[in-house]
Amino acid sequence: MNDENRSIKPFVSLIWKAKVPKWPLIAGLIASLLTTLTGLAVPLLTRDLVDGFSVDMLSFTLMAFIGIAFIIQALVSGLSIYLLSFVGQKIVAGLRKLMWIKLIRLPVSHFDEESSGETVSRVVNDTSVVRNLISDHFPQFVTGIISIIGAVTILLIMDWRMTLLMLVSVPVTLAIMIPLGRRMAKISRGLQDETAKFTGHIQQTLGEIRLMKASNAELNEEIKGLEGIESLRKFGMKEARIFALIAPLMYLVVMVVIVMIIGYGGIRVANDTMTTGSLVAFLLYLFQIIMPITSFATFFTQLQKAKGATERIISILDLPYEEGQQGLEKEIANEPVVVRNVSFSYNESEPVLENVTFEAQPGEMIALAGPSGGGKTTMFALLERFYEPTSGEILIGNTPISQLSMEAWRSQIGYVSQESAMMSGTIRENLTYGLSKDEAISDEQLWDVAKMSYADQFIREFPKGLDTEIGERGVKLSGGQRQRIAIARAFLRDPKILMMDEATASLDSQSESIVQRALYRLMEGRTTFVIAHRLSTIVDADSIIFIEKGKVTGRGTHDELVDIHPLYREFAKQQLK
Repeated sequence: MNDENRSIKPFVSLIWKAKVPKWPLIAGLIASLLTTLTGLAVPLLTRDLVDGFSVDMLSFTLMAFIGIAFIIQALVSGLSIYLLSFVGQKIVAGLRKLMWIKLIRLPVSHFDEESSGETVSRVVNDTSVVRNLISDHFPQFVTGIISIIGAVTILLIMDWRMTLLMLVSVPVTLAIMIPLGRRMAKISRGLQDETAKFTGHIQQTLGEIRLMKASNAELNEEIKGLEGIESLRKFGMKEARIFALIAPLMYLVVMVVIVMIIGYGGIRVANDTMTTGSLVAFLLYLFQIIMPITSFATFFTQLQKAKGATERIISILDLPYEEGQQGLEKEIANEPVVVRNVSFSYNESEPVLENVTFEAQPGEMIALAGPSGGGKTTMFALLERFYEPTSGEILIGNTPISQLSMEAWRSQIGYVSQESAMMSGTIRENLTYGLSKDEAISDEQLWDVAKMSYADQFIREFPKGLDTEIGERGVKLSGGQRQRIAIARAFLRDPKILMMDEATASLDSQSESIVQRALYRLMEGRTTFVIAHRLSTIVDADSIIFIEKGKVTGRGTHDELVDIHPLYREFAKQQLK
């Protein structure tokens, strides 16, 4: 869809959805109109002042009256600017709230396909484009229309011949501004897209700064970043070229019209068919007509940008929520987990899991083993309900987990991964992350779970204890420390089902020993699923599910699989000596 055919209706609809504060908007526009109407009276007063000027007229009362009038006009103008800015900020805040509420409730699959940096740009930059239109350009457009209509009406009453001569500038100005405005709109949309792309690249690079440094990729990232900067510069220069055309051309039009008015008006003044004051008034009204017209190109350019931003905002707001926001509130303790004929694929041509079936009784430890890429992590993602099975179903007892509310299901699951994801903030904030603000968690409870996960000792060594800042992604902690905080977080939630993605795989032997003891303590009495990269951690599992290329090729205890499954036996020979 091109810029000219893009409807404004979605833009208006989106603005109202953001709950526009009506009274501040009305008051702001009224104040702006009053300022404009006051401005329309100034040339008439100037005419009378010039035509009837004498020293005797300059009384203190008159000067005070004029001064007060200008002060009131300035105050009303300031009030208008403030109210309209307030409206714009409320709108952009409303849009950002709508987008944020939607984004955090979208399914994981959405973020598999979309760059987080581009999404951030939509939330920050595109909403700002809408705010600029509402706060800055729309009031100028409305007051400009009023100013032009008012000025032309007054001038037609004063002298229609001079008015027609002056209006020659209007079609000339429009002929210049309309094509340039369309060109500017196209450039601006390209600049928006390029800005979103550049923002995404910066966020990704800085988010993985350690990978970049460890890979000696500074030069590669430098080249990519400079290419993005150069692309933005080129768009900026395209805009500059348009502005470089607009300003001189408008100056030329204005000067030609001024010369025509002065020349024709001067002749009429000399012939006593027009007063000097009227000529001055004409020139002042000329500026009140020409200047708004020059700003219309900027308004329409900004309108096109806002409509483009609206499309991208609406495309996010129209995405379906993650399924399962509503559902049963079911207690899952002492219920078996049944995976029945589950298949899954990210796209139709590449099946990841095919007809996977197994069952976990309450309190059992079920291990998923097999070659990398077999589908073990995907099975965990299905259990977490990050994705829904393409076919088959997962049940808790006799109830499909898809019938449970997402909150009820996930609140009863504890997940400890290899990476032990941490949020920027304090140890306390990470331990209580996700818990309701209404839940009063005492320091005693936090120290209890820290002790249960063998994390209390190193936490006490920090000067600020639980209030220690751990940095982005927990970079100020070691891997073992992060794992123990993750385990403490799981203890605090008292999950009914525990999921562990080989939580000790990347630790040194000393940390592994401590973390393993904490994990065994956490597993007691809970149904546990473990992804096994090292068989030594699952030899005591109640059942081992061996998955190859998305299919279950063996199940049983460690001893049973050693006897009946050749590939598992080979794994055991390599790892268990």
